[in-house]
Amino acid sequence: EMDTSNPAVLVNGAFMTSYVGRRVRTVIQVVRPDANGVTGRSTDEQQIVVKGHMPSPLTTFVEVIGVAESPQSIRAEIVTNFGDSFGMAFAYRLKVHFLFNVGFI
Repeated sequence: EMDTSNPAVLVNGAFMTSYVGRRVRTVIQVVRPDANGVTGRSTDEQQIVVKGHMPSPLTTFVEVIGVAESPQSIRAEIVTNFGDSFGMAFAYRLKVHFLFNVGFI
């Protein structure tokens, strides 16, 4: 059964500012893994630092669900590999989501 009591808001890099302290969901392109997590690039080309346990092996694109600790960082609860060729198709879908569900991009 899915837990709907604390849903994660779908964000890109620019929207992180509005959701600091809240549960968020995003997909990033992994730029640099390190001992504490990864540094990645959002669909709108913002740098996001993700702290926490990463899957191994790590793919180029990952979905992150966690708490936005700052406008540029997420403490990950769940990190899911999304493969190595996710690319612009996701960026387009995310823009469509914001346009129709939020009202702006």
